[in-house]
Amino acid sequence: MITIQGKGVSKGIAKGPLYFFQRSDTTVTLKVVSDIEAEKARLAVAQEQSIRQLNALAEQCQEDAGEEMAVLFETHAMFVEDEDFVECITSLIDEESCNAEHAVEQAGIQFAAMFAAMDDAYMQARAADIKDVAKRILNNLLGVVDGGIDSEEPVILAADDLTPSETLQLDKSKILGFVTMGGSGNSHTAILARTMGIPAICGAGEALAEGYNGRVGYIDGETGQLIIDPDAMTQAALKEKYEKQQETKKLLETMKGQEDITLDGKKMLLYCNIGSPEDVAAVLANDGQGIGLFRSEFLYLSASDYPTEDEQFEAYRSVATAMNGKRVVIRTLDIGADKQVDYFDMKEEENPALGVRAIRICLNRPEVFRTQLRSVPGICLR
Repeated sequence: MITIQGKGVSKGIAKGPLYFFQRSDTTVTLKVVSDIEAEKARLAVAQEQSIRQLNALAEQCQEDAGEEMAVLFETHAMFVEDEDFVECITSLIDEESCNAEHAVEQAGIQFAAMFAAMDDAYMQARAADIKDVAKRILNNLLGVVDGGIDSEEPVILAADDLTPSETLQLDKSKILGFVTMGGSGNSHTAILARTMGIPAICGAGEALAEGYNGRVGYIDGETGQLIIDPDAMTQAALKEKYEKQQETKKLLETMKGQEDITLDGKKMLLYCNIGSPEDVAAVLANDGQGIGLFRSEFLYLSASDYPTEDEQFEAYRSVATAMNGKRVVIRTLDIGADKQVDYFDMKEEENPALGVRAIRICLNRPEVFRTQLRSVPGICLR
């Protein structure tokens, strides 16, 4: 039995053969060109193709994952024509007399590196979006169609990483779940996986080797474990957990659209808990009547420094706007115990669960608490 530990980014259990994602070859060769304007014309055609494809993806995403997620691909389409990005590409063509493919590849590398170097974890994760857009333009320049899944049976998809568009375009009937070497819980791929209900693990690292291709494995999106060839006891435990999960899923599906009312006729309001604005799409898709608890500490856990008042305001505002008048309960930060953040510089305690955490931190650090409190009523005042 082989256990590979990653980070669970979308809950659920999946069992099946591992299949490593096959990408089409997009190797770029630097070529010196004599007709610079012709290269720019090729670039313009590839941009138009990319925008059409991304707009189609946005429509597909709206059906599969909701309007919130569709905005991702609309943003990608806008970035194709971003002035700075396009200027970087055309400048490379002008200055180096190079082919459009080389210029797009280099511009994508530069812009992705710029985002990856930012302090904010969310902005760092956007580097994957830049790579995704650049790869799409490259594919259109090279006349390449993205790779897919060459398997007759459903599989657990393994990859170094998956871009948002690769995730969306996968044949869902063949996907039991996925596990990647890289990625993060803040990536749009992880967000899409959660929205679509696909069990997923990221950050499995180099232990996820292609030599495991074809071997039967289990992924547990809650614990973040990929277990290959489990022993009888582990397999039985995973099977039981999976069966309970499926029973619960079927039961919940039958409840969609029904009135929230008890057997003795008392009407109830069914609220959902969330950890980020991206989780709202799942709330709306499952008839949530409001947000019972917005765990605001996740805004701190996903950042490399204290979130500003404006950053928090935007997060709370987006949730309130999406819920369209339905109740949203925001919990002030619950940092401490098992939710540690480096920049809080907390001292070690023998029993952190009963130590300085949550409201005690807020009272000890009034400047942090006040920043958060100011951002919440700002939803109504701004």
